[in-house]
Amino acid sequence: MVGRRRGVFLAAALAVKLAALCGCSGATAQEQPKSAPICGSDVIAHGVAKRVIDGRTFTLDDGSEVRLAAIEVPPLETGAAPGAAAKAALDALIGGDDIVLRRADIATDRYGRLVAYAYAVRDGEELFAQGELIASGFARVGDHVGSRPCALELLKSETAARAAKLGLWADSHYDVLDAETPTDVLARRGRFALVEGKVVSVRESGATIYVNFGRRWSEDFSVTVLKRNERNFTAAGLDLKGLAGRRVRVRGFIEARGGTGQSPWIEADYPEQIETADVR
Repeated sequence: MVGRRRGVFLAAALAVKLAALCGCSGATAQEQPKSAPICGSDVIAHGVAKRVIDGRTFTLDDGSEVRLAAIEVPPLETGAAPGAAAKAALDALIGGDDIVLRRADIATDRYGRLVAYAYAVRDGEELFAQGELIASGFARVGDHVGSRPCALELLKSETAARAAKLGLWADSHYDVLDAETPTDVLARRGRFALVEGKVVSVRESGATIYVNFGRRWSEDFSVTVLKRNERNFTAAGLDLKGLAGRRVRVRGFIEARGGTGQSPWIEADYPEQIETADVR
């Protein structure tokens, strides 16, 4: 029943509703067996999804505004197809449905919106909104998931969608950036992006660990991790010092450091922001 409903949903609701917006091929996500929710803990609210605002924000019938945890979607801008496609995808997923909200690591954002994992209830079963958006290529895994099992599952779905060039992955604007071309990375300053390259060195200075992707600290891309957060990476099985010489993919918001603002970097606070991309 779950597989048939997912197939109908992805092939009909998404393909028909979104083809004009993003040129999707109509490919579907892989079938997943029924199991207990892997993302989100206890239920914090129920309601009906009344209005979808953008690809990760909607309101419930009681007026509460909800922000989907653990994902990033393209901005909803005039004439920007990926943002409009993400909004349409979320509307197709949850619009008018009964919704179960499950607890995320962060309860609310700075605007007072509920931050949660959302499940649409259909035929007595729960359809995971974030999981479907990522698997269909309308969203990327964000820089904070919290639960390691949830992060691994979402990253796996994102990798499959990227390989199949579903949704936003068919747009070169969302290609993984090359750490060896720091000017291209710097051009995305203030934006969420994925950056991949070979780690040249890992150094400590004061309270910060620097994961360097080049030898020119004033120009090349780097990732910073506060030493107080290192134990979280270790607990997740990620040895930061052991990244030297390995190919790594990093996700987060691009920032610039240095007086001239020529050195792009990402601050990594959570283990899900760093993936090893090589094969040993």
